[in-house]
Amino acid sequence: MVLDAASTGLYQLSDLKLIGPEIILSLWGCALLVMEVILPYRKTRLTAYFALVGIGASTLSLITQWKSGGLPLIGFYGMIRLDGFAVLFGLIFLLGAGLVIALSMRYLDIEREQHGEYYALIMFATTGMMFLACGYDLIVLYISLELMALTFYVLVGFTKREKRSNEASMKYFLLGAFSSGVLLYGFSILYGVGGSTNLGEIGPRITEAITATTDSGLAPLRPLLLLGMISVAAGLFFKISAVPFHMWAPDAYEGAPTPVTAFLSTGSKAASFALLARIFTVALGGMHADWAPIMGLVAAVTILVGNWAAVTQENSKRLLAYSSISNAGYLLLGIIAGNEYGYLGLTIYLLVYTLMNLGAFGIIISLRRRGIVGENVEDFAGLSRKDPLMAFAMAIFMLSLGGLPITGGFIGKYFLIGGLIQRWDVEHKSWLIWLAIWAILNTVVSFFYYVRFIKVMYLGDRIADERPLSLSPALQVALAICLFGVLFIGVYPQPILKLATELISHFV
Repeated sequence: MVLDAASTGLYQLSDLKLIGPEIILSLWGCALLVMEVILPYRKTRLTAYFALVGIGASTLSLITQWKSGGLPLIGFYGMIRLDGFAVLFGLIFLLGAGLVIALSMRYLDIEREQHGEYYALIMFATTGMMFLACGYDLIVLYISLELMALTFYVLVGFTKREKRSNEASMKYFLLGAFSSGVLLYGFSILYGVGGSTNLGEIGPRITEAITATTDSGLAPLRPLLLLGMISVAAGLFFKISAVPFHMWAPDAYEGAPTPVTAFLSTGSKAASFALLARIFTVALGGMHADWAPIMGLVAAVTILVGNWAAVTQENSKRLLAYSSISNAGYLLLGIIAGNEYGYLGLTIYLLVYTLMNLGAFGIIISLRRRGIVGENVEDFAGLSRKDPLMAFAMAIFMLSLGGLPITGGFIGKYFLIGGLIQRWDVEHKSWLIWLAIWAILNTVVSFFYYVRFIKVMYLGDRIADERPLSLSPALQVALAICLFGVLFIGVYPQPILKLATELISHFV
């Protein structure tokens, strides 16, 4: 086990092993920028394959650290903590990044935007995500969050000739800067009360401050801590697009290049939930009784708004944006539960959500033609007759998003709602049961707009475009991985559940 540098007071060169995957991603991103300058335009697609090699090398480094044993590993004066939680989320980020690169090749060819800096930005964004999972210090977490956010601001506006892409990027940037300020204000309060930027040191001190009372029976720091907790929550609710901080998501998802939308809805959301879980479990765990009801209310409203707003959407990317909002509400249930079932549901559902959402966006990309956007629900008309396999895959992804049994989405929602019921069994607070019932009822509502895709594909009386789909080999492999993963986890979830239970046991 790597010695804790915070306890020895010395920096150790061996600490670099803890951030081996992040170092690989960073160096690979820099190499991609150089390749963009050296390679002629017709050869720039080689940068995509080079980026996939970098993702594989980073994954191998992460798995090597995990298999070497001795978790958790702590280094850099306690600022980095590589535990099972960080390993599990890191694997999700790397899987998502690899699939997004595979989805992007054909799309960028059509848009004539095949550039090495695109893949470099994906590598840098993934680096920020990885640090969000293993960061154990407010400074590291904030810098990592900004690294991820800044790359997404650029990626959302990457198609410079598209007016709506530029508009989406500007809206995302302005609102993102505001949310970062609110989050940083909350961090400053946590630092002021906790006397440290290390999460492990902040947690006990905040718990002590909450329980300490004056002669009047009041905790003098409680109002200040509530303000800090609300500020941190508001900043992070923006990142996960929870109501009422969701207004940026539909415009950003619709205007961004489709592969970027896919990455934004999966990788960015998973990283933000990793940060949310770290802070509210470790630093603010002693305030669970204060923030759980507030988060429960936000989750309930987010599920409602996301589902009902999606019902009226005609643009498939905008519809999936509201679907992403509602799914943020479901994922919040795992943090509210704060037990083994809750965190199992959080990690399993984020994994499945990455697969099914990237798969759905991959099929949207497959409909893309020069002069044909292929982003409306009606563009799927007659897909079952033109390409039955693609129609079947899209149907599976939609049913999994709704949470149908034998799909991975059902397994994730089962544990998320089961975590709430477990929490109720311990605390006997009636609002936990009502929240679980509310989530189940809204799951039924969500099938209405997910089944619209199936209805158009199988029952439509016309074919939107007679030309056969043109799929690149990378896109075919990515869709096959997504479809297999969603079905495998839904039918035989035991291996994934065993792995997730082993990795998050110390965190829970």
